[in-house]
Amino acid sequence: MAIEKIVVVDDEMMIRKALETQLRNKRYSVASASDLKGARKILSRDSFDLVFLDLRLPDGEGTDLLEEITAKTEAPMVVMMTGYGSVESAVSCMQMGAFDYVVKPFSFEQIEVVVDKVASFDKMRRVTKYYVEESDTRSSDIIGESQPVQNLKNLVNKVAKTEASVLITGENGTGKELVARELYRNSMLAKQPYIRVNCAAISETLMESEFFGHEKGAFTGATDRREGRFELADGGTILLDEISEIAPALQAKLLRVLQEKEFERVGGNKTIQVKVRVLATTNRDLMGEVKKGNFREDLYYRLNVFPIEVPPLRDRGLDILLLATSFLARHARKHGIEEIEFSKDCVKAIESHNWPGNVRELENAVERAVILAEKGNAIEADLLGLQSAGGSKSTNPSKILDIESGEIESMEEVERKHIQIALQAFDGNRTHAAEKLGLNVRTLRNKIKQYELEG
Repeated sequence: MAIEKIVVVDDEMMIRKALETQLRNKRYSVASASDLKGARKILSRDSFDLVFLDLRLPDGEGTDLLEEITAKTEAPMVVMMTGYGSVESAVSCMQMGAFDYVVKPFSFEQIEVVVDKVASFDKMRRVTKYYVEESDTRSSDIIGESQPVQNLKNLVNKVAKTEASVLITGENGTGKELVARELYRNSMLAKQPYIRVNCAAISETLMESEFFGHEKGAFTGATDRREGRFELADGGTILLDEISEIAPALQAKLLRVLQEKEFERVGGNKTIQVKVRVLATTNRDLMGEVKKGNFREDLYYRLNVFPIEVPPLRDRGLDILLLATSFLARHARKHGIEEIEFSKDCVKAIESHNWPGNVRELENAVERAVILAEKGNAIEADLLGLQSAGGSKSTNPSKILDIESGEIESMEEVERKHIQIALQAFDGNRTHAAEKLGLNVRTLRNKIKQYELEG
């Protein structure tokens, strides 16, 4: 991504023409105006990256237009120009939102330096919107000592320093995004942008614009030019999360970016070249999707240069307690709770549970338990929604039979709670909950409606 379109606003024709010529020689698209009226007309009909704006114009002060420009959401950068330079006017313009300030007469070298500074700052400003940055200094976020995790770490270490595309597979909740971030943090591009795209969260109609950007007027609602995620990630890394959700029509365009490293914005005809490392994740069998005709085979092989499969929690043995303890400390700090631990019975319950929702389910359960725990008491298995080591809920207020009162819950209430537990275990995913309960999705949907479990 770079500066493309520039406006020069100056009433002195010699300066205006000289600046236009210099910028066009550098392959910028340049429009110019001699007054505020002409400048406003130009800015209203197209999107621009940079405005060189004279401080004094025949029909008013340049600062009036500066205020109008900086008030917009998608505003071009502004560099003020004047022949009456002073510290006071420079400070005033910067406070109003100008990026820089040059005093006439200026040299061509000065202008080149200013444009380069604008390009660098503008990219940083736009990338920040989507930038994923880790602020801590931990050597690794992948917690675990089991053999599957050791194998995973070895693979990450081997491929991280390369620029190979990596396809990260695994069940929901195993930590695929965590692995992608670890690849980025240990790569040669760790100081460059890291842009994440959740392909499952973007509608099919908007996905092309999100990937490749659009020009002003490309479609209804495109009021300004916008850079896409690939353009923002230029020189860095892009994570295509849930890659299997990309529509077939867009897969061909994505393949072109991976092969040719170029694309056009929606509604544009300028070819934009980028150099981006691609990481992708999926919880589906992509080769199975290829055989069904849902995913392009050539795109699959472009992405699957280096495959990494993230192991499910049930295969990680003693890592389960290690992770649970880590989450306990993290969420205790988050919620301002001191001196909290799992009871011995709870530890056994954590180790014996199969955690169908994987690491995500474990962390969610631990955070809920931290919030519900009584001050000074250890966390018991029931707060995690687990069976105690003895096989029954430990001191659970929702137990089926109350021995002292002789009261017993109805089958309907037992079923309602069982469905609720299954939904919580899979973070509300009805398909997975239905499979675990031995129901079809339609039956589960009807029972959710019957028991009013939508919340």
